[in-house]
Amino acid sequence: MVDYFGMVLGNSVYPDDFPQHYRLAYVPESRQLVVEYHLPTLDVIPAVREYRYVKTRDEISTVARPAKEIRERYASIVSQVTLRTIHELFESDRAGLVETMVFNGIVDTTDPRTGTAVQPCLVTLRTTREVFTALTLRSVDPGACLQHLNASVSKRPEALAPVRPVLEFDMVDKRFIDEVDVLADLDQRPNLLRLTPGEFESLIQNLFAKMGLDAKQTRASRDGGVDCVAFDPRPIFGGKVVIQAKRYRNTVDVSSVRDLYGTLQNEGASKGILVTTSGYGPASYEFASGKPLELIDGSNLLYLLAEHAEVKARIDPTDLD
Repeated sequence: MVDYFGMVLGNSVYPDDFPQHYRLAYVPESRQLVVEYHLPTLDVIPAVREYRYVKTRDEISTVARPAKEIRERYASIVSQVTLRTIHELFESDRAGLVETMVFNGIVDTTDPRTGTAVQPCLVTLRTTREVFTALTLRSVDPGACLQHLNASVSKRPEALAPVRPVLEFDMVDKRFIDEVDVLADLDQRPNLLRLTPGEFESLIQNLFAKMGLDAKQTRASRDGGVDCVAFDPRPIFGGKVVIQAKRYRNTVDVSSVRDLYGTLQNEGASKGILVTTSGYGPASYEFASGKPLELIDGSNLLYLLAEHAEVKARIDPTDLD
């Protein structure tokens, strides 16, 4: 899948000064394709609007492009490249193997304040095949279209003001999937599907505690309740977080996502997180879009356990009694 979509993007024709670098990852459990695409820098917009020949002086004079026009043109390029890339990938997938797509548009540049290399994310969104293919792209305004798709777009892309990706690429990088399925000594790694529901909830509570949250596990309750309540201590961005943990083998139904949103509102929380050992369908991602909900599937959970808790776990439905 990754090789095929890489060939699709490799055959996309852009001007010579546009970067043609990208990373792709495919999550088979949720039929989700994650794209990290390198956008051009502001330098791609010519600083000169026009050239004039002055006959009396026999020379070429220049007329500078206004700064406002440069900002507007660059913002338009960011929007157009985003929509074009998603369109090319969905259009090339004639077998319908991708139901959901995540796009992160980043820029390779240097921080003028520190001189260090940085890669700010200027645009990020998650969309489904059904929603995106319903668009008539030839007639849309690119910026308004991204707003319609609930994309998060930098308010000052020319200043490289970043936005937070809806999903960090490294959380679904194929390296982590390979590490669980191939490179690991599976007999020495805990299989999350062998845990009891209570043990799994405790594991999730411990994980978020390792990630810096004040997380407390709640008593057992009916499905749709709260398994963990956490408090993010950061000012402004922090607050109460409700967490639901589901040790599933099958795809989590969208009703569970709706239940979590209702719980979030009832609890007066600022964010809701649903964690599962399986995956989510396009309806779940569509419902969560634009809401303070975060969906963590099995591959993301394995990455977080390895990164923050140093637990090399696995999810293996074939290793069950």
